[in-house]
Amino acid sequence: MENPGSPPGGNDLGEFLRARRAALDPHRLGLPDDGRLRRVPGLRREELAQLAHVSIDYVVRLEQGRTRRVSRPVLDALADALQLAPDERAYLFTVADATQAAPARQPAGQKVDPQLQQLLDGMHDIPAMVLNRRMDVLAWNRGAAALLTDFAALPVPERNLIRLTFLDDAYRSLYADWPRAARECVAVLRMEAGRNPGNRALTALVGELTVRDPDFRTWWASHQVRGPRQLTKTYRHPVIGTVTLDVQQFGVDTQPDQQLVAYTAAPDSPSQESLRFLLQWSAQPDDHTANRSCHY
Repeated sequence: MENPGSPPGGNDLGEFLRARRAALDPHRLGLPDDGRLRRVPGLRREELAQLAHVSIDYVVRLEQGRTRRVSRPVLDALADALQLAPDERAYLFTVADATQAAPARQPAGQKVDPQLQQLLDGMHDIPAMVLNRRMDVLAWNRGAAALLTDFAALPVPERNLIRLTFLDDAYRSLYADWPRAARECVAVLRMEAGRNPGNRALTALVGELTVRDPDFRTWWASHQVRGPRQLTKTYRHPVIGTVTLDVQQFGVDTQPDQQLVAYTAAPDSPSQESLRFLLQWSAQPDDHTANRSCHY
C-alpha cells in the first residue's frame, strides 16, 4: 500500500499506475461484471493488463517497482488503457524515464538576470514575479507584493507559492475557491516531482506539507498532475474586494528553470479598475512593498 506521505522519486511510476487504475470506473469502460466482490476501487490489475495487452505479472512488477525499463509501446498501451489526459500521459513517460536515469544533479543557487529584474521593475501596471519550477518566488515587483503578499517580509525559505497556499492563513484567504487552487498547486508540484525526483529542496517541501496539512497529504496521494496552462483565478483582496485575473506564464530563455508570471484583468472590466486602484494605492511613498529579488 502506498504511503501517502511518500517523497518524490520513490516508486512514482508504480504509485501513479495504482492511483489512475483506482480512479477508473470499470462499468463505464464496458468491462463485464463477473460477480466477484470488488475489494478495491477502480480496475483490478488483471483488467488493466487485459486492456493494455500485457501480462498480469508485468503489471504487478511495474506497480511494485520491480521492473525499471518500460518500452514506449507498453507505456502507450498503459496510457490508452488508463484513459490518461495529455498531462497525465506526459507524466507517465517522465516518471518511467526517471526510474532509469542517474540521480539528478542538484541545481546551483538560482538568481534572476539583471535584465529580467529590470523588466519586472518596469511593469508598473502589471503585478509580476519570477518563479522557479518548485514555485519559489525569486523576484517580484511592487504590484505582485500588493496583490498577493509582502514577500520581502517573509524569510527566504517561506517565499514559495505552494507553501503559502497551504500554510499561510492570510494568503490562503485570498482565494475565492481555495480547494480548487490548492489542488492545482499539488498537481503542478507532482508534475515537477516526476521531472526532478532527486531535488532535495522539492522533497523537503513535499515532506513539510505532508506532515503539516492533511488536505495536501490526501491530494498528493491521488497523483493528479498538471502542466503549465492558461489560468484564470478569482481573489478576495482585503483592499479591492473580489477580482478575477488571468495568470500569464512565460518561459525564460536564458534560465530554463524559471518562468515569468504576470496577472492581468480583462480590458474595461471591473477587475481592471480594481487592479488599477490597487497599483496606484501601493505606489504611495509610505508603501513598503518595494521591488525585490532574492537568490536561492
